[in-house]
Amino acid sequence: MKATKTALCVLLASAPLLQACAPILIGGAAISGAFIATDRRTSGSQLEDQQIAMRASSRIRQQMPERNHIDTLSYNRRLLLTGEVVSEADKAQAAQIAAGVDNVVQVYNELAVMPNSSFSDRTADTMVTTRVKSALVDAKDLYANSVAITTERGIVYLMGRVTEREAGRITDLASTTQGVRKVVTLFEIITPEDLQRTLPQKPPTAQVRYTPSPYTYNANQPLPSSVPENAPVVRPVQAPAPVENR
Repeated sequence: MKATKTALCVLLASAPLLQACAPILIGGAAISGAFIATDRRTSGSQLEDQQIAMRASSRIRQQMPERNHIDTLSYNRRLLLTGEVVSEADKAQAAQIAAGVDNVVQVYNELAVMPNSSFSDRTADTMVTTRVKSALVDAKDLYANSVAITTERGIVYLMGRVTEREAGRITDLASTTQGVRKVVTLFEIITPEDLQRTLPQKPPTAQVRYTPSPYTYNANQPLPSSVPENAPVVRPVQAPAPVENR
């Protein structure tokens, strides 16, 4: 029984970190390597964003009252704060702490001053995030892993580097997903040319050069018709007749 309680405490303590990693999860399953390859951040930037979100979450928990519910999500060094706090002072303090995290270039403070959401509300929000992500995966004209998604109280927050066309398409899909009350877009708009530079490049097709093998035939016979034109042919040198000693 003691081990069960310990495991439960670890799970609950890890909840903010799990939500911070939501962009790389679909229904609890890790996204495949194919999805990771389509992320428009470098692998170093992805790791940096994970570290930013975890550091911000850790510092906020250490420096602020436990009565608040604050989640963090970082994309391209832009840090999003969502959840509920009890006062405007707490909201401002959370933003100040987040801004002090190394490498953060911007803080989006979307904290709501209101009572904390319930466990069932947060479970429903997780399902909404999964549905939106699934809708993007099903869309053949979008790269689903180019967008980070989190949901609070039915409000879906979208972050990523996308073109104007993609931004409109993603917003439409999210807004029509079951359980979504509102969509907040925090996109970085890029040009189609920028998009092409971020897409994974296909390796060049190997050029196979045909080199015919030498054909060897009797020097006293004509070449057969089956020998390809211009094929290298090795004709054996006929040894001269022996000279008799007289």
